[in-house]
Amino acid sequence: MEIAIWAFILSIVGALLVGAALGFYLSQRYFKKYLRENPPVNENMIRAMMMQMGRKPSEKQVRQVMQSMNQAK
Repeated sequence: MEIAIWAFILSIVGALLVGAALGFYLSQRYFKKYLRENPPVNENMIRAMMMQMGRKPSEKQVRQVMQSMNQAK
């Protein structure tokens, strides 16, 4: 009877460890895929968007847009 209890406890601990490792791996994979598809916005991207809209941005404008985007988060 005592062996069955220990086996049960060990199987629960083993299942928790496997679940934690699998969850970590899958969440890491999902996050990397998300960043590949949706890269974070940087100053060069803001410059490119402004240039596409037909205006040449100054450095001050680029920094203002970056600051406003960081505050919006």
